[in-house]
Amino acid sequence: MAYFDNAATTYPKPECVYSFMDKFYRNYGFNVGRGHYTLSQKANNLIVETRNKLKDLLHCPNKQVIFEPTATISLNLIIQGIILNGAKNIYISPFEHNAVTRTLNYYEKKKDIKVHVLAVSKDLNYDLMRIRYQFDKNTPDFVIVSHASNSFGVIAPVEEIFKIAKEYNAITLVDMAQTAGLVDCNIGSSVYDFAVFAGHKTLYGPTGISGFVMNPDIQMPTIIFGGTGFDSANQYMPDDLPERFEAGTLNILGIAGLNAALNWIQQKGISTLLKVELENRKKLINILKNFWFINIVGNNESNEYVGIVSCLINGISSDSAGNIFDKFNIAIRTGLHCAPLAHKFMNTYPAGTIRFSVNYFTSDKDFEELEKALEFIEDNI
Repeated sequence: MAYFDNAATTYPKPECVYSFMDKFYRNYGFNVGRGHYTLSQKANNLIVETRNKLKDLLHCPNKQVIFEPTATISLNLIIQGIILNGAKNIYISPFEHNAVTRTLNYYEKKKDIKVHVLAVSKDLNYDLMRIRYQFDKNTPDFVIVSHASNSFGVIAPVEEIFKIAKEYNAITLVDMAQTAGLVDCNIGSSVYDFAVFAGHKTLYGPTGISGFVMNPDIQMPTIIFGGTGFDSANQYMPDDLPERFEAGTLNILGIAGLNAALNWIQQKGISTLLKVELENRKKLINILKNFWFINIVGNNESNEYVGIVSCLINGISSDSAGNIFDKFNIAIRTGLHCAPLAHKFMNTYPAGTIRFSVNYFTSDKDFEELEKALEFIEDNI
């Protein structure tokens, strides 16, 4: 199979992820915080080690790492918690995932909040001056920005946006689902209050393990309640972090896989992973440009990107194209990619686009198979 759906989940994983998950779970796949025996402690040590590796990767030794099953749950916990804390004016980029926009829509329909979209030009450049004017007009309480669009791959200048937001004392949240472990970012900076990561994407870990980094000084109410393994007589969630937001049993197998992936990223180096991914993105664009019937959407050479490219095929709907590529055993993503606001902004709504996404492991053979499929389409369009 030629795999071009890495924005959904990276594949394959580094071999060390598969082998370490199997080895660890066979020997130390016990629960943590629910027993004082030696093997449980070894599992706990792995969790602590993995938190510290994430802190090293994201340069945030003084912040707290919280593990959750998905980035969607992480975003919900943060967004709902900050809204319950009283946030009213909330700003987002035009490229947010439904995990953000559906959550905000629920509260906006209740008239609890007002959602504003940050100023971005049609060439996908964030207009920092206009954003400041927006903040002057409606003071931000909470600013949420996707570090890289999961539909078009463009990287947002989050640090610059958040520096402005902090002048208004806003809480900030960066969604790093498409960038953690790939695009270096100093989450230890005071301009970042929250950063969400997805273990199965650019961190090259398994599915089922994601989470967020948070400023421990922020007081945020809990949304999910349950057992934490200690202080069980107390019917309130503990004040301690990370336990306050980690109700129930952690995905220890997933954490083991993420631990191995983080070791692999450290060995390879973030800069190397990004360099190879961008080289593969360039190969992909050059192939797509060779075919007259393909229109690439949202590619501006003056911007920075991750390895995501969206396009349209003349005379073929995105859904139909998906079926064609599948016949050639090529994995792609079609439609709205759970980001309808982004497609409305890019005038590709409601049909969406055909999305190709590459990574470190995308091979020459993958590109050869893609060219064969495109040549078939060209001959039969």
